[in-house]
Amino acid sequence: MQDPNEDTEWNEILRDFGILPPKEEPKDEIEEMVLHLQKEAMVKPYEKMTLAQLKEAEDEFDDEDMRAIETYREKRLQEWKALKKKQKFGELREISGNQYVNEVTNADKDVWVIIHLYRSSIPTCLLVNQHLSLLARKFPETKFVKAIVNSCIQHYHDNCLPTIFVYKNGQIEGKFIGIIECGGINLKLEELEWKLAEVGAIQTDLEENPKKGIVDVMVSSIRNTSIYDDTNNSSSDNDDTK
Repeated sequence: MQDPNEDTEWNEILRDFGILPPKEEPKDEIEEMVLHLQKEAMVKPYEKMTLAQLKEAEDEFDDEDMRAIETYREKRLQEWKALKKKQKFGELREISGNQYVNEVTNADKDVWVIIHLYRSSIPTCLLVNQHLSLLARKFPETKFVKAIVNSCIQHYHDNCLPTIFVYKNGQIEGKFIGIIECGGINLKLEELEWKLAEVGAIQTDLEENPKKGIVDVMVSSIRNTSIYDDTNNSSSDNDDTK
């Protein structure tokens, strides 16, 4: 098949009659470069600088530029502070009992703190630590810490572990004590996330309790059992009256 962009007399005739589209002109690389440089020149130089570079280049700008730079610098500073605040934590940290007051009770104002008291010999404690480690990365604005229970509370019973306390401004806002309250031996990550979100410690994107279906089945089973028992009791009473 003949190339429609080829320079032939026949192709020119076809173009004149509109049968072939106009010939594609080769792009001028120099022209493209000039356009790119013009576009770059429209961007204020300080908009591509870091805060440190802005400080070094202050003498090169006039008064109008300096006013714009101050506004831009303040904007960048606020963005940086907001980012640092949001990403303040991001990991599950180990603390000892003598750090409890500073790290948990006296944590920064309005910071949510989740502390897990655990014993490494209890499998559910290890499972909770795994889940909390993942949640700490997902919610870096919340402080996640863990502590071996003996370093905080002496003679703490194993049947009270795992223990999760949720603090804010020095007050306990939520607590989960023991395997059942923490979610059971088969606790799923999403289930723990939901529990902590219900207290207010994290802002989850889960739309409903991931354990809702299981709870509904249990409630339905209990209700059906109750109805069955009531029916049997009623039948027994009727038999006794005969």
